[in-house]
Amino acid sequence: MGGIEVYMKKKTFKFLIILIAALFLVVILGNKSGFVDLKLTKFSNMFNSDGYTSKYIYVLNRKSKSAEYEKNSKSRAYPASLTKIMTTIVALEHIDNLSDAAPIDVATYKKMVANNSSMAGFYGGEAVTYRDLLYGTILSSGGEAANSLAIHVAGSIDKFVQLMNDKASELGLEHTHFTSPEGLHNKDQYTSAYDMARLLDYALDNGHFRAIFTKKTFKTKPTINHPNGIILESTVLSKLGGVSQEGFEIIGGKSGTTYEAGECWATLGVKGGREYICIVMGAPLKDINHPDMAQRDDSFKLYKKIK
Repeated sequence: MGGIEVYMKKKTFKFLIILIAALFLVVILGNKSGFVDLKLTKFSNMFNSDGYTSKYIYVLNRKSKSAEYEKNSKSRAYPASLTKIMTTIVALEHIDNLSDAAPIDVATYKKMVANNSSMAGFYGGEAVTYRDLLYGTILSSGGEAANSLAIHVAGSIDKFVQLMNDKASELGLEHTHFTSPEGLHNKDQYTSAYDMARLLDYALDNGHFRAIFTKKTFKTKPTINHPNGIILESTVLSKLGGVSQEGFEIIGGKSGTTYEAGECWATLGVKGGREYICIVMGAPLKDINHPDMAQRDDSFKLYKKIK
């Protein structure tokens, strides 16, 4: 039997060497082949023991304020456009009349275009209102809308970002720091799934914020640039069509996507007559033009899991 055992150990050792070599080639060639990327993703998913692709998760019961599920919930994560949740609630707390004029700031508009930011579709200098900017910030994730809010509310981006960080401190968001209103990647702009859930829970108590966050589409006021207005569409609610929501309903949301942050969703859902906030962040992104919607799949699994 001893000879057989030695033989088997040698075979196992050779297999491990071959496996390690194969994985090495996958890593080396990964950036050159979509096929290899796909294989690598499938291989890594074999070791995703919790069944979720997202790296950071927090599901909050809004009534009890307790966690239904969490995963790396206090670990530092990049927020991408989930940043705009803070942008919107801070702006709302400083705006007296949502119907007041708040034209698109030209300088920051050009900056957003140059940095390939997601846009709501407004033009630089367009004569829109605060209401248009707020819906453009949440529904369409417009960088020009978020920055124009910042300019009109605080007078400058820097002063508005200070308001954002002051609010984070006020709410006790210990794992959060902002550098911009729109959420373009910056290594010094970060949060956690736990902090984002608490922020969204706070923001939803504001009636205007809740109305915006739970709206699927919104038509902006007519302007010279857009005589018929612009139809803004939620980047979350527009992705739910044709997908079964068994026993729950997602009624509002905000998305965030960059290569560094991955695919992120912050959603409000209802199950059994109770409201829940589901934050999923850091689902790996291979192609920003063809996202695999892993964050949506994770959100659905999490809502189904709630008892």
